[in-house]
Amino acid sequence: MAGWPFAVSKGMQIKMPWMMCAGTEPAPFLPCLQPPAKVTLPAKMEEAEEEEAHAARDWEVGLQWRKVKMRPMDRGLRLEVVVPFLGKYRPFVGRCCQRCTPKSWKSFFHKHLTSLGFCNVIKITEENTRYRGWLVRRLCYFLAVADWKLGADTHRNLLERIFHNKRVQEIVSQRVSQGKGDAPPVSRTQWMRKIQGILCQMQSSLSPFLLRFCHWVLLKLLNQMFLSVVLHKGKLEMVHKAAQLPDVPMVFLSTHKSQLDGLLLPLLLASQGLGLPRVTWEYKAYTVKHRALLTRLGGVFLPPGVEQTSDSEVGALSRAVLASYVQELLLSRRALLIFLEEPFSDVPLQRSASSREWLSLVLDVLHAGAVPDVTIVPVGLAYDVAPDANRREQKNRTEPLSLWTLLWTICRAACRGFGCVRVDFAQPFSLQEYIANNLFRHDRSGKPLEDILLPELLGKCCSVLDCEKVERRSPGPPSAVALTAEQQTLVDSLSLHALNAGVSCSPIMAVGIMSALLLHKHREGVFLSRLMQDFAGLTEEILLHNYDVGFSGQVRDVVLHALFLLRRCVSLHRLSLGDVLVAPKRTEAAVLELSHHSAALLPVFTQEAVGVCAINALLVELLPFLGSPEQLRDVVLVQEELHNKVLTLVQLLPRDVVLRQPCQSVYCYCQVVLDKLIQSGLLVAEEVPSDRLVCDTTQRRFTENPLWKVMDDFGDSDSDGGEEGSKRCFRVSQTEPCSSLFVFLGCLLGPLPKTLERAAAFLWGLEGPQPESQYLEKLHQFLLRKAKEDSSFECANRTLAAIATHIFRDLGVLREQPGPAEPILHLSEVFIARENQEKLEKFIQQFVYL
Repeated sequence: MAGWPFAVSKGMQIKMPWMMCAGTEPAPFLPCLQPPAKVTLPAKMEEAEEEEAHAARDWEVGLQWRKVKMRPMDRGLRLEVVVPFLGKYRPFVGRCCQRCTPKSWKSFFHKHLTSLGFCNVIKITEENTRYRGWLVRRLCYFLAVADWKLGADTHRNLLERIFHNKRVQEIVSQRVSQGKGDAPPVSRTQWMRKIQGILCQMQSSLSPFLLRFCHWVLLKLLNQMFLSVVLHKGKLEMVHKAAQLPDVPMVFLSTHKSQLDGLLLPLLLASQGLGLPRVTWEYKAYTVKHRALLTRLGGVFLPPGVEQTSDSEVGALSRAVLASYVQELLLSRRALLIFLEEPFSDVPLQRSASSREWLSLVLDVLHAGAVPDVTIVPVGLAYDVAPDANRREQKNRTEPLSLWTLLWTICRAACRGFGCVRVDFAQPFSLQEYIANNLFRHDRSGKPLEDILLPELLGKCCSVLDCEKVERRSPGPPSAVALTAEQQTLVDSLSLHALNAGVSCSPIMAVGIMSALLLHKHREGVFLSRLMQDFAGLTEEILLHNYDVGFSGQVRDVVLHALFLLRRCVSLHRLSLGDVLVAPKRTEAAVLELSHHSAALLPVFTQEAVGVCAINALLVELLPFLGSPEQLRDVVLVQEELHNKVLTLVQLLPRDVVLRQPCQSVYCYCQVVLDKLIQSGLLVAEEVPSDRLVCDTTQRRFTENPLWKVMDDFGDSDSDGGEEGSKRCFRVSQTEPCSSLFVFLGCLLGPLPKTLERAAAFLWGLEGPQPESQYLEKLHQFLLRKAKEDSSFECANRTLAAIATHIFRDLGVLREQPGPAEPILHLSEVFIARENQEKLEKFIQQFVYL
């Protein structure tokens, strides 16, 4: 496929070409810039120079980027090199929780993990086969796929084993005892047919020929779509070590960035000798033919009968068959792959409802004693650009995806480049150990969000903000397994722990950094030379936060690579000064795409962003008492007041968004927020005038407080100094780098508080009770109208609208009552009054960074 040359319009707007295949002559690219070198990903990190060169050669084969012809830009700018880590070795990201799983934290760790390199999974050569020669080099993909070990399927007598399972037999005996005397008894054959029908809706036997053929086709497509699909060898060895435990199955809990994930991860695991896992899919998201193909490739679905009530025979039997199937699956040591996130979420860490069902089934198998333990392996995925081309154009997301639509999407995706993909495994941990430690520390002293924040919001009294918040569970269809309140809390905490680990081990790609800079820092446009400096600075900040990046090389090359992938969202203008003006487009599609990519940076800076919004709330309160906004620079912030504002915002936002671990108290989280603000230089300690110097340790008589208690007030931020400790004060740093970072962090988290503010304004025109789907649609249209006024389309997506609705239900603003098909939402009695609606809007508005 030949590359398209750039077309320079009259306004000097440069349109970028399509990504070219290897072996073609590159087209001219940005005439004012120098030719970039090859874009490389992180090289091998062993001390021996031989192994470093070997790793570099492996990367060059899979990640070779075309050279482009440019004229030099004589700006006197010294280009720097972006390195993927700080120091001598790459840090180990994705460690399991040391508090919840201390034994796994020590044992599941490869000794030389940080020194091992990477491998490109989709680059197959004759070295990946058992054969050598001229013909092998041309058939290496076919021969490699033929040698992959797919693992044993479930038992051949699966139907018989499920029928004799204890759960199914209880349903059979219960129906026999409840049957009428004149009704004919249900024969064993009829029960087997019912179970067979439910199993056919869930899964089918694997087809080795179809699996190998689809893997071969998928490898060819992936080579057309991506430059590389990268896997860390050290983390792969760590998973291999965990897989060697006898009689212990593995469950992979993965993030979900694209519909391609369900095909990519099984191929990756099978190619690395880990066997083919069973992949969980959404039943209602696909048509019948599509589900039939996915089941032959190893997919499993929740049967539709699970949603029926336990009183019906179909609902009770479906749940019993599903639980029995998961038990047989884990007994056969077949791995299970569960996606934790919603597939089309524009905000990270949005857990899906189906993942809770599958996790409850796994926990039920472990509680029943069918397996001694289960090894949990969190997985992180990162794309430069996810290949879901129709994700933003899809109007009706409840409409199932047909097989022909999928094939057409794949054909379209194969014609354009999507950059690179990184797959990372977090540290495995023992589920048995996690359950034992979690149940031991289970706290029942939590309160609903309505009891915590509503008195503070209405101004009635000061609430106790540092108590734990109890997450509200919306009434829905019955669960596949009957769980107690403690077990439901355990499932939620496990999914959040695994999702945090998967996100923490996922690298930040160049497209995400570039999108965040263009959307939240340079919305009016920026020179390319300045953009390169900001890109290198933000990359260094990410590395200092102990996160990984998925690129390395010259800054110019990485920036041009990211701009090429964002060619639909930016316009480039060549200037007579020899520089290039990069301006993001203000269309709805462009802003939504930039917002989607920039959301990958939110987990990195969540704590600092929460602290910045809390500081903004304090400054907004003081602004009416000052003569001019310039006087805000001299404001001194008291630690106690700042801590309370952080507590208020942390309690308001969902736990998923603020990235708070289940084992971490809200008070400790807020202390970490203050520490992060101090470490980043955004807050500077301010010495309070006093008649006693801080360094004065002279013994004095007749003091009200002991000397050790007075000196403790000048300790770290974790001390609780009471009245004296409240005198610990800070000032917002006014240096140029800190001020720029302050604005960037406020804008990074800004779309969510801004959406909450607009959702509060939407309540003014709410007309009576209405179904939840209708309420969300009207809210989304309202947000879209507001976004058109100032081009803030990042606040007009359905995910943020759903989060705002969830927060308002927890806060007591909205009440829900059961409806015939879905819940009915209406305003609570407290917020029918216009005065309280104004208080709600003002309460949220203080956290909106302007």
